[in-house]
Amino acid sequence: MAQASQSIEAQHRKTLPEINWEDVKEAGCYVDESSGDLFRIPAEALIAGGSPMVVRESSGASRLRQLSTDPFMSSLKARLLCAQHNIEPNF
Repeated sequence: MAQASQSIEAQHRKTLPEINWEDVKEAGCYVDESSGDLFRIPAEALIAGGSPMVVRESSGASRLRQLSTDPFMSSLKARLLCAQHNIEPNF
């Protein structure tokens, strides 16, 4: 029986969603594409009328990418996702 060969080329992966800080409406793990900083945003941080748990001040623009809807995903998995999408992690 012939064995199917597998390609060693990288498989096409979907792009991580790019989100502006003001548009974060979903809990999850996010990475700043330029700095590589990881942000874990729990659902409690997004409650309307509540005090914001995450405040970011910067004079420069950043490109925030959503790694997962799970704010508690492992750091190792988050680093692997960054590597797969050419983002140098800083965590």
